[in-house]
Amino acid sequence: MSKQDELVFLPLGGVGEIGMNLGLYGYGTPANRQWIMVDCGVTFPGLDLPGVDLVLPDIRFLAEQRKNLKGIIITHAHEDHYGALADLWPGLNVPVYASPFTAGMLEAKRNYERSRADVPVTIFKEGDRINVGPFEIEAVGVNHSIPEPMALVIRTPLGNIVHTGDWKIDHAPSLGPLTDENRFRQIGDEGVLALMCDSTNAMRDGVSPSEEEVSESLTKVIESAEGRVAITTFSSNVGRIRSIAKAAAAAGREVLLLGSSMKRVCEVARDVGLMEGLNPFIAEDEFGYIPRDKVVVILTGSQGEPRAALAKIARDEMRNVAFTAGDTVVFSSRAIPGNEKAINDIKNGLVEQGIRIITDTEALVHVSGHPRRHELQQMYSWIRPQILVPVHGEAAHLVAQGELALQSGIKTVPKMRNGDILRLAPGPAEVIGEAPHGRIYKDGSLIGDYDEMGIGERRKLSFAGHVSVSVLLDERYDFQDDPDVVTIGLPEFDDEGESMNDTLYDAVLGAVESIPRGKRKDLAMVKEAVRRAVRGTANDVWGKKPLVTVFLNRV
Repeated sequence: MSKQDELVFLPLGGVGEIGMNLGLYGYGTPANRQWIMVDCGVTFPGLDLPGVDLVLPDIRFLAEQRKNLKGIIITHAHEDHYGALADLWPGLNVPVYASPFTAGMLEAKRNYERSRADVPVTIFKEGDRINVGPFEIEAVGVNHSIPEPMALVIRTPLGNIVHTGDWKIDHAPSLGPLTDENRFRQIGDEGVLALMCDSTNAMRDGVSPSEEEVSESLTKVIESAEGRVAITTFSSNVGRIRSIAKAAAAAGREVLLLGSSMKRVCEVARDVGLMEGLNPFIAEDEFGYIPRDKVVVILTGSQGEPRAALAKIARDEMRNVAFTAGDTVVFSSRAIPGNEKAINDIKNGLVEQGIRIITDTEALVHVSGHPRRHELQQMYSWIRPQILVPVHGEAAHLVAQGELALQSGIKTVPKMRNGDILRLAPGPAEVIGEAPHGRIYKDGSLIGDYDEMGIGERRKLSFAGHVSVSVLLDERYDFQDDPDVVTIGLPEFDDEGESMNDTLYDAVLGAVESIPRGKRKDLAMVKEAVRRAVRGTANDVWGKKPLVTVFLNRV
């Protein structure tokens, strides 16, 4: 160990936002640090990013550090923790460590998306220890809403770090592991420099209800329902799927899975031995032959996704599956912020069909996979860190956990956001610099930044449409033929009933004819005059300026 060696933390995503989690830990001198990456997640685009499929962390910082990146460790298989790996790994080409379930999900995702990226994974699970560069990393079991989640103990010559990943304390989960209190206490006794801790539920008091309580509540819903029951939940929540399947069996009902992602997750779970003890699921074409009070459907669509199974049922578009008045749909999930309208649209479609809706406001049909404030304080008491770094959250979540940590006796809670380089040791914890960071976008099969993917222009198109103009001038710089004007996304008529196309056509004529023939030799100037005339005329009659493309040639 050199006197110049430092231990630093650099988040490129997930600190100041929900989702897109990616953290880097560096050890060494400022000029020669070795790095590990913990998680490599995505977030999902809003309406401000039309056409974009996924939002990924910008890892250009690693372009210069690629030879110093020694490995990637994935804590669990939620999209916001592993969803960018297949797209970003080919530019990094370093060892990846993950649990059997996460490895299976990665392979299933590759096959489903027909990805060319074959990411080799070294299996790493609860209780294992590995050496990656200057770091020794131990996986510690935690409970979360997906199989095989883990926290990481990252040991270095300058101190130990605990990176929690996503976790909660549940003493009666439907699917293990339990959050390993004894091991965390032992790690705390060993001495912990810094705790990087999930902040998602840091604004909620108390303790999260147990999954066992959710299971009991769902059992009552199924047993009391007179008709069919459909339960929509996150497809990755294998424990919840198991709970529903067992409750259905106890009530004498068969279970149908609907939705490609739900089926894909259950296949991976079955491959790693997590679906034992359940009755076989029925096939979709058997649904119509089973009495209404003898079936439960577990399906995708809890976030209002328009192509998911629940949305199709709300629109009555499923070929083999339909619901009728008196049936029940349970939302065993929470609404991710931004999805509320889409979810409400689906609920309204179901209500119109006479279907009863049950959400977590009517019954305990969902519980979060993240720790509330008392659970956070329990973790603090086990770990007893010198430094607490809130991660996995927006500003309000990070600040709430920071204040809780200070109130709980943790002396150092540095403020940081994505891109900040936090020196953890030696000396006091402080932000010592900023690394390039941001977002890149997956759009179809291509990945690039905001400008490269044309997202700004696409947004303009969504607001004001597009006009194409083709002008052909003869040798004397007069019109050879009538100009062509094609509009996309503009109103058909103005407020006086005049054709918008005719109005813009007249603007093209006027723009060219207002330029003396001798000056029309400057074709670029004529082209710009036409563009301005069309935009200005559209603005005069409509109040909006469309994008305008002018093709101008001379024979």
